[in-house]
Amino acid sequence: MVLFSNSIRFIKKHKIISAIAVLLIGGGIYFGLQRFGSETMQARYVLGTVERGTLITSVSGSGQISASNQVDVMAKAGGDVVSLAITQGQAVTAGTVLARLDASEAYKAVRDAQVNLESAQLSLEKLQQPADELSVLQAENALTQAEQNKANAQTDLIKAYDDGFSAVADVFLDLPDMMIGLQDLLFANTLSFQQYNLDAYTDAVKMYNEKVLQYRDNTNQAYQAARAAYDQNFADYKVASRFSDEQTIETLINQTYDTTKLIAEAVKSAVNLIQFYKDTLTEHDFTPNNLANTHLASLGGYTGTTNSRISSLLSIARTITSDKEAIIEADRTIAEKQGSLVELRAEADPLDVRSQELTIQQRKNSLADAQEQLANYTARAPFDGVIASVGVAVGDSISANSTIATLITNQRVAEITLNEVDVAKVAVGQKATLTFDAVEDLSISGQVAEIDIIGTVSQGVVSYTVKILFDTQDERIKPGMSVSASIITEAKPDVLLVPASAVKTQGQISYVEVFNPPLASDQGSSGVVSVTPPTQQVVEVGLSNDTSTEIISGLIEGDQIVTGTVSQNSSQATNQSAPSLFGGAGGGVRIQR
Repeated sequence: MVLFSNSIRFIKKHKIISAIAVLLIGGGIYFGLQRFGSETMQARYVLGTVERGTLITSVSGSGQISASNQVDVMAKAGGDVVSLAITQGQAVTAGTVLARLDASEAYKAVRDAQVNLESAQLSLEKLQQPADELSVLQAENALTQAEQNKANAQTDLIKAYDDGFSAVADVFLDLPDMMIGLQDLLFANTLSFQQYNLDAYTDAVKMYNEKVLQYRDNTNQAYQAARAAYDQNFADYKVASRFSDEQTIETLINQTYDTTKLIAEAVKSAVNLIQFYKDTLTEHDFTPNNLANTHLASLGGYTGTTNSRISSLLSIARTITSDKEAIIEADRTIAEKQGSLVELRAEADPLDVRSQELTIQQRKNSLADAQEQLANYTARAPFDGVIASVGVAVGDSISANSTIATLITNQRVAEITLNEVDVAKVAVGQKATLTFDAVEDLSISGQVAEIDIIGTVSQGVVSYTVKILFDTQDERIKPGMSVSASIITEAKPDVLLVPASAVKTQGQISYVEVFNPPLASDQGSSGVVSVTPPTQQVVEVGLSNDTSTEIISGLIEGDQIVTGTVSQNSSQATNQSAPSLFGGAGGGVRIQR
C-alpha cells in the first residue's frame, strides 16, 4: 500500500516521463502481439489435384428385409390379351409363360426384317460372283442404246439450229415491210399536211381527253425501241448464214424473238392510240376519219404476223434447249452404263463387299430388335414362385407397364422408403448396394424390381416404397433386419473430378481457387502456408455427389486446387486478398471445408 502511494506521488510529480513510459509499454505490447499473430495465424491451404475418374450419383434409403418378395409382373408392350396361362395360387417356375398379347404387328416386323436380311445376303453373294454372259450382254446393249440416244440428240440439235435459221429468215421476210408500214402509218402526213399522223390523231381529241397524250407517248416510245432493235437485228442477220456457228445462230434466234416482241408491242400501242381516237370522237358525236379504219386493219394484220412469228421462234428456242439437255442426259447415261459394264467385268470391289457386309450386320441388328420386341408380347415369370393374383383377362386391351399378375417368392427382398425427390431419380433395373446393421462388413448387390406408383402421405410428407431384389442370397440375412440401400442413378466414366469442397458459388457462377504458379505439393494435415492468396477460376460444373463434382470446363487434369482453408488471420484478410472475379475480396475470405 505504501509502494502504491509512492508510485502515485511519483506520477503526479513526473507526468511527462510517466506518459512516455506508458506509450512505450503499450507499443511494445501491440507490436509483440502483431508479430506473434502473424507467425501463428497465417493462412494454411489444403491442396488437391484435378483427377480423371468415374462419377457415380446415387440416392440412399433405409428399410427392412421382407420374408417373401411380392412383385407385380408388368407388360412390356401394349395390346389385346389373347391367352392367359395362369390362375391364382398356381406355382410357376422362372420363364413360365403367364400371358400372351396380340403380336400381329410385331410378327410382321420380324418377317420383314428376315426378308430384308435375306435380300442383303443375296446381294452380297451376287456381288462376290463373277458376272454372267447375259448380264454383260445386257450392259453392253444398254451402253450402245445410250450412245445412240446421244447421236440422235446431236442430229436433232443440228436440225433445230437449221430450222431456227429458217425461222429467222421467214421473220425477216415480214419485218421490213411491217416496219415500213408502221413508220408510214405513224409519221406520214395523210391525216394532216402539217402534222405526222401520230400527232394528228392526238391533237384531234386532246381537247376532249388529255389521256391521249399518254397513248401518243407510249406509241412513240414503243416504236423507237422496236426500230432500234430491228435495225441492229437486221444488221446481224445480214452477216450471219446457215453455216455460222451454233452460238451465233442461237443468239440470232433469241435476238429476233426479242425484236419481234418489241414490234408487236409497238403495233399494240398504235392500235390503242387510234382506237382511243375513234372512241373519243364517237363519244362526242363526231365522225372519225375513215383512214383510221384502214390503219387499224393494217395493224391487225401486223398483229397476226408478229404473234405467229413469236410462237415459231419460241418453239424453236425450246427445241434447241431440249436437244441440248438430251445430249447432257445422254452423256450421263453413257458414263453410268460404262461404269456398270466395267464393274460387271471386274472383280468385286473390296469396299463394296465391306459395305454390303455392314448392311447385312445392320439387317441382323434390325431382326434382333424386332425379335426382342416380339418377345415383349409374351409375359413370363421372372423367378420361381406362386401367382398371388391375376390382373387381366382374355380380351382385355392393356398398355405397357400394366400389371398382368402378382408373383410371390421366398427370395429375400429389401423394402426401403424414399422421398418424392429421390424416387423420381430411380427406375426399375438400376443397380443398388445393400448394407446391414446386424452383419458388419457385409455388402450385397441388388437390382430395383418395383417402385410404388402411389406414394404414402404421413404428416404432409410423401414417401414411396422401393423393392430391391438380392443378386445373391446370404443365410445370415433374416426377415425383419434393418437394411440401408444406395441406388446408383447415374454413372459417368472418364470425367474430370474435384472434391466437392473445392467448388464455390456466387450467384449463378461456380469457381474454384487455384495457385498460379502451383505451390509445393508437400503438405501436412494442417495445409500449406502461402503469402500470396489463391486466384478464383470460373468453371462449368456437371454432376456432383457428396464427395466429388464433375468439371466440364475451366480446368484440366493435374491442375492444383484449394480444397479448404485450415485457418486465416482476420487482421490480414484484406492485405492477402486475391483479386476477385466478382468485384469483391478473393483469397482472403475464410472458407469452411
